[in-house]
Amino acid sequence: MLALHDAVRAGKIPNAEIVVVVSDKADARGLVLAAERGIETIAVDRQGRKREAHEEEIIGILHERRVDLICLAGYMRLLSPCFINAFRGRILNIHPSLLPSFPGLDAQRQALEHGVKFTGCTVHFVDETLDGGPIIAQRAVPVLEGDTVETLSERILEQEHQLYAEAVRSVLSV
Repeated sequence: MLALHDAVRAGKIPNAEIVVVVSDKADARGLVLAAERGIETIAVDRQGRKREAHEEEIIGILHERRVDLICLAGYMRLLSPCFINAFRGRILNIHPSLLPSFPGLDAQRQALEHGVKFTGCTVHFVDETLDGGPIIAQRAVPVLEGDTVETLSERILEQEHQLYAEAVRSVLSV
């Protein structure tokens, strides 16, 4: 989220503005960091609520602010068809693997366990499947001898920051 904000401020994503940062966790670090940069932040608690009610509140927040594009970052929950239909073709996600390889959680660990020589990151449109929407952009990252989940994750994250901004710029320029 901060990398996208930096890219917007640097003019790398022209004619764009980050309007709001929404989280389902009131103590999310992203909310604190966004607020420090003067971005509106909203926590929408999901505890004790049905998924539909939780997501309808978020949909309302996004519609009120006329959000054109949703960029997920660290949102570790599948979105319902209701949410996806409200913003179909306008929800992006970043994933730390070269999809369709290693979807879901612990992608870096999966890559190391499978012994691949390259992994990377993918920006894709979100649909009803787990990390299965149409791919927008990918970037390969070599797996080095002696890599751990942590070292590999760090190198992938560096590429994610660049790739996400490039993908958002590409999507918005269409």
